[in-house]
Amino acid sequence: MAETLNFSLVSPERSLASGPAAQVQIPGAEGDLTAMAGHAPLITTLRPGVLHVSGPDGEDDYVVTGGFAEISAEGVTVLAERALHQKEMTQDIFNDWVKEAREARDAATGEASDSAAKLLADMVAVGTHIGLDPNQANL
Repeated sequence: MAETLNFSLVSPERSLASGPAAQVQIPGAEGDLTAMAGHAPLITTLRPGVLHVSGPDGEDDYVVTGGFAEISAEGVTVLAERALHQKEMTQDIFNDWVKEAREARDAATGEASDSAAKLLADMVAVGTHIGLDPNQANL
């Protein structure tokens, strides 16, 4: 069996996952990355995306909207702004998250408007990736 690392995913509301993982695919702000046992220490910010965990008990996907991931040789800790197991994500929840991203984009000025526009684009991409409809009235 492949080496494992300790994995933990928490949001402000709750702890979503904790246990051994063979690898964790992370939607990093600077690009996707995969953490495995023995990984060099790294802290990265997250962008909206799907966090994929492979472990001894199978595979799981979580939708995250942002936050931080701390990676070491022994483990991965993800502190997400918002996170849901992919099975918990509904069209209504997705609509609310996209609406909030759109409102942030519309309220942003200067350089912040570019970041807010990217946030909205990333949110729409997440929906497409997990099979939800990004072509809705609130865009």
